[in-house]
Amino acid sequence: SSYKVKISRNLTKRGVHDVFHASLLRIHVPNDDRLFPGRTDSQVWDFGEDDQEWMVNHISGHRGSRSDALFKVEWKSDDTTWLPYHQVSHLVALEHYFELLGISNIEELRDAEG
Repeated sequence: SSYKVKISRNLTKRGVHDVFHASLLRIHVPNDDRLFPGRTDSQVWDFGEDDQEWMVNHISGHRGSRSDALFKVEWKSDDTTWLPYHQVSHLVALEHYFELLGISNIEELRDAEG
């Protein structure tokens, strides 16, 4: 027995079939949106689309110093992640964070926990 499942147009465009054998299906248990907010296709699978960006609310802290630091990124989706400098160096939010710290570049960044 096989079942046809409603999938997003984005997955259909990429050749994902919408018919699955019954042995591959499980009863749906919904996720807690507070724990797993903003679920989109791109969060599940990398479709190789470089133009998709996530909206950053602000950078709220850091650990480490200079280019070895990790930055606490607060996303518009209410998620929080720690990212290395090379992944946030292009963000305007990092410039604002530096302004709040009273520094102008990564070489002036000292160790802190935020």
